[in-house]
Amino acid sequence: MDMGLVQMAVNFKNSMTMADVSTAVLAKALDTNRDLGQGMVEMLDSAALERSVNPAAGGNIDISV
Repeated sequence: MDMGLVQMAVNFKNSMTMADVSTAVLAKALDTNRDLGQGMVEMLDSAALERSVNPAAGGNIDISV
């Protein structure tokens, strides 16, 4: 197959566009994961604060059968 210069340029531009889109999606996924991780750290910190104020909380489980 003989591709003309114009077709090669179009194919190259399409490839670059797809690479840009993939990079943008990856960046968004990384931002989302960073935010989720930050939320988990905050949640763990709040649990640690509760344990420091009330160390007996959650230490025992009452079960009735």
